Amino acid sequence: MKPYAESCDQNRDPILKVISRLFAYSSKVLEIGSGTGQHAVYFSRKLPHLFWQTSDKAEHHAGICMWVQESGLPNVAEPLLLDVCQNQWPAVGADAVFSANTAHIMHWPEVEAMMLGVGRVLPTGGVFALYGPFNYQGCYISESNARFDQWLKSRDPQSGIRDIGDLNRVAEASGMSLSDDFEMPANNRLLAWHKDQQKGALPGWE
Repeated sequence: MKPYAESCDQNRDPILKVISRLFAYSSKVLEIGSGTGQHAVYFSRKLPHLFWQTSDKAEHHAGICMWVQESGLPNVAEPLLLDVCQNQWPAVGADAVFSANTAHIMHWPEVEAMMLGVGRVLPTGGVFALYGPFNYQGCYISESNARFDQWLKSRDPQSGIRDIGDLNRVAEASGMSLSDDFEMPANNRLLAWHKDQQKGALPGWE
């Protein structure tokens, strides 16, 4: 049976609205932590100009393959084996990277490795879109996020909602600049960094 996450169905359209503009000039997306594979299939169907490369740790590959194979879409690929902490990432040739609901599950060294790895693989002008709950200056943006963070830490003390300032410091160290910070439903955000570009929204944003 294919894996299924209700949250993917709930957040996919708000995410699509943002990435359809962020990735308007992109051709190949590497998704880090594809999970069930639902996002990859949905976004590749809605954005046929993109080739969507899934990736995850080995234990998630079977489920992702079920979604990809059933879709029959020509622009989404079965998952690559990717652990963000490995020194060499698979050669993908992506000009965009997407990841959803991963930073608060990873331990902080893994988050750092992900940000630095993205900075290595993106070409100049490439974009990294990261979706999830985030803090600002060490503060939660809602009571529900505070409760969620407590729940995360009760399961794994090294997980938790990450602070945008901390993420941005690592991003800048890897040659990326924060260009956009989008408010999303359910107290989530979608952050976008561009490789070696100055801060500022993409042309066409209002």
